Amino acid sequence: MNRIATLLLLSFLMVSCGSQKEKADLLIFNASIYTVDDEFSKASAFTVKDGKFQEVGDVEILRDKYDIYTEVDAEGKAVFPGFIDAHAHFYGLGMQQQRVDLTGTKSFEEVVTRIVEFQQKNPVDFIVGRGWDQNDWEIKEFPVKDTLDRLFPDTPVAITRIDGHAMLVNQAALDKVNITTETKFEGGDIEQKNGELTGILIDNPMILIEKITDDIDIDTKVESLMDAQEISFSYGLTTVDDAGLDKEIVEIIDSLNNSEVLKIRIYAMLSNTKENLDHYLEKGPYKTDRLNVRSVKFYGDGALGSRGAALKEEYSDRPDHFGALLSPVSEFKATAARIAKSEFQMNTHAIGDSANYLVLKTYDSLLGDRKDRRWRVEHSQVIDEKDFKYFSKNIIPSVQPTHATSDMYWAEDRLGEERIRGAYAYKKLLKQAGIVALGTDFPVEQVNPFLTFYAAVDRQDTKNYPEGGFMKDQALSREETLKGMTIWAAYSNFEEKEKGSIEPGKFADFIILDRDIMKVEIDSVPDTKVISTFVDGEQVYKN
Repeated sequence: MNRIATLLLLSFLMVSCGSQKEKADLLIFNASIYTVDDEFSKASAFTVKDGKFQEVGDVEILRDKYDIYTEVDAEGKAVFPGFIDAHAHFYGLGMQQQRVDLTGTKSFEEVVTRIVEFQQKNPVDFIVGRGWDQNDWEIKEFPVKDTLDRLFPDTPVAITRIDGHAMLVNQAALDKVNITTETKFEGGDIEQKNGELTGILIDNPMILIEKITDDIDIDTKVESLMDAQEISFSYGLTTVDDAGLDKEIVEIIDSLNNSEVLKIRIYAMLSNTKENLDHYLEKGPYKTDRLNVRSVKFYGDGALGSRGAALKEEYSDRPDHFGALLSPVSEFKATAARIAKSEFQMNTHAIGDSANYLVLKTYDSLLGDRKDRRWRVEHSQVIDEKDFKYFSKNIIPSVQPTHATSDMYWAEDRLGEERIRGAYAYKKLLKQAGIVALGTDFPVEQVNPFLTFYAAVDRQDTKNYPEGGFMKDQALSREETLKGMTIWAAYSNFEEKEKGSIEPGKFADFIILDRDIMKVEIDSVPDTKVISTFVDGEQVYKN
């Protein structure tokens, strides 16, 4: 080969090598993409490679740069990072699918009807259900067990209030666990009237019933997790923070992750039990791409709806009643000190201003100048004005906006005109902490994150009540709300470098919606539908 021919061959080879494109597994184009990056920038296209966002930009540039395996035309629809529910009960949602669903009942008579219908279709030895709320009934008082005793004299019945902090049981259930008028307990109540049990258990005494109703087979547990995943994906949730799991369920989740049937990402808050703490605090955090076990959930007090929230002053609608802490102060402080010595995060349920003060003061004393511990106060619901100062990016408020719009009809009755001003104060919490992590607390509230968005921004129910919004000065902007459901929630999980925004190198978790929730009329947001949900660039849900 002569010199000229050699040079021509080399030039051809150089051009050929230079024209080879990088590979991309997926291209999303013709989209209105909210990246939720530091600049809150918008884009129209991005590519995915090996389950992660590869590049965000213009479609023509991306097509020119990459050899693309699959293209998806978003048809101008809005695309967002996959939503993160910062406080929910994922496994509990799944279990609820196997039991009597009492959500939305408008009377105790309707509750009873649903129980009877369930038992006729699915005869069981112990009837379990959840979802009733006496505040939605005409007679806003706790029910009693008499009707259940008459209808089910030999079959135990245990139905839990929607918030999970009160339970109605019949006499058969009481007998099964030997609860009598003489039963001793701490942290809660076994209600009596005229020296007789009413069947209402509040907070800690419920554990006696739960110990036997939670004894279920492995197949039901797996089915529950899979059902919860299906529901979550249909609402665009790609990560769920499960607020209270035991070691057994965590290990089942991990196994299902490894077999690639459970694809949703779980941030696991361990229930505060000796077994869980002894096992995990000794071993340290456990982290995979789908499962993150690095926090402990502690219950400070009960719920406002069942008057179990611990208040500094008596309830406005029940003199001489203050609610209750669910554990002695000494136990809470000892547990917090133990967790502080580990790498684990502490996430404490705190509703009342007394419980919040205890949690905030304890966190502050233990963390001091220790940065990046990111301990969370779950709910941060009623805060004394002088206690807001404790919140920061190291002591994070984790709140659920639909609690405000569910409770607004009666919350002031419980708290009074003055104290209500420090309740559901999301804007004030954001101003102090710099971030808020947003969730639903499902199945206490609906799974639907678009109700979260709507409640945070508009502070009304879906019937546009109240006019002007409930404590509207505490509403969040749309941008703040979206961040609370994505990047701020990721930060609260120590996961902001891998999820929460559409940026190169992060997990390709994203959703396509039927409308742009950042632009449409706010009262249409609750009707939003998810067109597609993607995890690791794989479509896991399609409407």
